[in-house]
Formats: sequence, C-alpha cells, structure tokens
Amino acid sequence: MSETSSRFILERYAEFLPVTDKTPMVTLGECGTPLVRSRVLGPELGLEALYFKLEYTNPTGSFKDRGMVMAVAKAIEAGAEALLCASTGNTSASAAAYAARHGVPSYVIVPAGRIAMGKLAQAVVHGAEIVAIEGSFDDALNIARQLGERPGIALVNSVNPYRIQGQKTGAFEIVDDLGEAPDLLCIPVGNAGNITAYWRGFNEYRQAERSTRLPKMWGFQAAGAAPLVLGHPVANPETIATAIRIGNPASWDGAVNARDESQGMIDSVTDDEILEAYRRIASDEGLFCEPASAASLAGLIKQVAAGQRVEGLTAVCILTGNGLKDPDTALKIEAVQHQAPADLAAVERELGWN
Repeated sequence: MSETSSRFILERYAEFLPVTDKTPMVTLGECGTPLVRSRVLGPELGLEALYFKLEYTNPTGSFKDRGMVMAVAKAIEAGAEALLCASTGNTSASAAAYAARHGVPSYVIVPAGRIAMGKLAQAVVHGAEIVAIEGSFDDALNIARQLGERPGIALVNSVNPYRIQGQKTGAFEIVDDLGEAPDLLCIPVGNAGNITAYWRGFNEYRQAERSTRLPKMWGFQAAGAAPLVLGHPVANPETIATAIRIGNPASWDGAVNARDESQGMIDSVTDDEILEAYRRIASDEGLFCEPASAASLAGLIKQVAAGQRVEGLTAVCILTGNGLKDPDTALKIEAVQHQAPADLAAVERELGWN
C-alpha cells in the first residue's frame, strides 16, 4: 500500500509548496481534516452558517502536524540529523512523532510545570529528549533558537518558514470544502504562526483563482496572554489555555498583517469566556477540543454580543487541538455526578428514574 494518499498535503498541494524531487514524501496521515457545520451555535449567533475545522483529528491531535510534515521533510532533505523545538505542548508532540517517523532524534525544551500532561506524554512516548527549564515559553524558544544554530540541528518551531508553508494548506482545504472562502475566519492566537499561515493560504488560493474573495481574519488571544492586543510583550503570561500562553509571539508581524490586510481584528477573551465556549462546543455540538481551541468560538460569541453584525455570513472556527490533550480541565468542569452501589434499584434512585 502506498504511503501517500489524496489527503497528504505534500502531494495534494504540491504546486503551492516548496516540494522538490528530493523532498522525502513521508506522512503520518495528517490533514484532510473535517469541516463540520454547527447545529446549535451558528443559528443562535445569527450566522448563515458556522463551521468548525477539526484540526484536532490530525495524527498527534493538533494542527501542528500540518506544518510539521512540511518542516521536517525539508529539514531531512537539507541533511538534518536531529530535530529541536521549544514548546507549550502540541509542537513537542508533533515534532517528536515526525522525528520518530523519519528515524532521527528529537530534543524538546519546555517551561517546567506549564505544559499539559497529555501533550508531554506524547513527546515522551515518541522518544524525545526533554529539558524542562525554570522559565516561560519565550525563554525556551530563545534557548532553542541558539541551539538550533548548531550543525545538523533543525529548529522546527513556527519561526521555521516551512511550518507556515504547511499550515497554510488549512485555508486551501476550507475553500475546497465550501467552494469559496468564508466571510469570517476565527482562530486562536498564541505564537501567531497559524493566523499568519491561513491568511497566506487564502491569498494564494485567490491569486490562483480557486476562490473569488478573502475572509476577514478574527484572531483571539487569552486575556492573560494578549501581547498583540496590548501592543507589547507580556513578561509573565497566564491563562488556562496553555497552548496560547505566549507573551511574545514569534509571528507577531504576520499576525498584524493578517489582521490589517483582511480588515479583521485581534481581540482577547477571558478564561471564563474560553471555558464557557469550551463547554458549549462539547455539549451542544459534540466536539471535544482543548481550551485554547475554544478561544476561536469565545471570541466570535463576544463580538456578536458586542454588536458585530453577522447575519447572512459564513464563519469558520478553527479547533486547533484535541480535548484529550488536557483532560484535567474537562474534569474540573464536569466531574462524575453520581455514586451508587452495584444495584439496579440504587442506580434508578440516583438517576430519579423510579
């Protein structure tokens, strides 16, 4: 059986990517992620249609695989002998998985005590060598940048331009599925590579006449980690949404360009707003995402409540990571509600069914 398939972006979108005859065509089955129409929240908000892009169905459970497959392929093509990244979680899981797939070692620098265990477990099981530092993600990335200058080491954070190249294909898939670009693209913003990448993808598809319009880009940061909203780096970012707990985004300029060129916005949402959106995505739509993903919907809800008119519009919210990455958050919201002996009558009484 061939390792490649129609969903494999290095083949499917080769004309838009820096693929050569020397690029290793290695896949874990990433991309081709579903676009699911909202049953409850879209009509409630007054939208013509609301869709969720389920990037958490990628092989390591996040959108990072979309950029990592490209970045790692180009790193191996260039002769890299090992992969390196700083991470709040999802990047480390993805880098370690693709390193294992290509048969090279991986090294991960994480901020101690500030990474969800589900994500750290993935990096561990894929064989990454992990260093936890007493500092922030921004500190970890600064160290990784310096280590990445060593011969044979490829830095695969979103400062790597091939990451953006891979991630832009998410925009291509949305247009392919809808037949046109949406009116609004709502997306969480942490290190800001994803909003940068999607904007590039929408532009390239329009230039290629695969679509006739561009969406407004609505990016949302957590209020405790909102440097783009504040206009300056945040020294000690704090939020329950660990994946976007970043105080000095590497793709700052790209995010600002996406906002300004699309006539969009970058705003912040509180942890309470994130958790409410997180709960509603799960309870009303049957979709289980990690808290950072819910920032996209939380921001959309906030904007509509503030008077933004969305009637007749189509919006897409990017759900960037799987809820199982951070099960502790879910259990804090919805713990086990009943206890009973192993007896039918007792269970019926507990449920109020008798």
